[in-house]
Amino acid sequence: MTHRRAVALMVLVTLLWSIAGVVTRHLDAARSFEVTFWRSLFTALALAVALTALRGPALWSGLLRSGRVLWASGLCWAVMFTAFMVSLTLTTVANVLVTMAIGPMLTAIFSRVFLGRQLPLRTWLAIVVAGAGISWMFGAEAGNGASLLGSLVACAVPLAGAANWTLLQRAGESGAQGPDMLPALLLGALISAAVTLPLAWPLQASRHDLGLLALLGCVQLALPCLLVVHLSRHLPAPEIALLALLEVVFGVAWAWLWAGERLSSNVLTGGALVLGALVANEAFAPRSR
Repeated sequence: MTHRRAVALMVLVTLLWSIAGVVTRHLDAARSFEVTFWRSLFTALALAVALTALRGPALWSGLLRSGRVLWASGLCWAVMFTAFMVSLTLTTVANVLVTMAIGPMLTAIFSRVFLGRQLPLRTWLAIVVAGAGISWMFGAEAGNGASLLGSLVACAVPLAGAANWTLLQRAGESGAQGPDMLPALLLGALISAAVTLPLAWPLQASRHDLGLLALLGCVQLALPCLLVVHLSRHLPAPEIALLALLEVVFGVAWAWLWAGERLSSNVLTGGALVLGALVANEAFAPRSR
């Protein structure tokens, strides 16, 4: 796969990911953990069908013999699946997505610590500026308990994501001898559904809600996550995390156009600092990259 094609597929991934916020705003009765449960369940069903078609019956026997790396990635996926949807029920789409924008910085730090990658001065400067942007947002939301809680829950997504991209990068560097990381998606979806079911009971989702949540599970989550695991063998972890920032742009735009969410000045200021720092970090990267 060429680098240009890999980047184009990653853009498609972010476009599919970005519809979660606006779709969630059109649910009738499902709330909080029930939203997470149904989305994770539909994701698990879609992945079970897709991976069985790709890997055959050996998929299920392989899951029983899976190693620690696969389970660690599965736990990371479970945290990402769960924290993202719960945070969307506590605060605005923009707050969640801008908070998740710290992912590239965390991924760069994880790559430095666990993979031995060197971080240039410009990246450390970007980390400081973006951290200031997130602090601005959190400080402004301190008086709104629910909104602040939603942003704090959203922080779990980039943390788990940074760990996951690092694990996938390490597995991808092993080549054909490395573990097959696609089943980790299925493990993550199953763990997320199992953990949130008791918290979601009694279930109240309408047929309309189930249709939207099935769309989220199959199209918004299962398909793009399969693609991003494949792309981890062709793109470095920091580049995947940086391209994933397009989800912020797409997601905020959909929420503004189709869900009527207005952007507060605090989100605009904090988001501008975060995105500006990360874009500047990439713009001043050596041309040889």
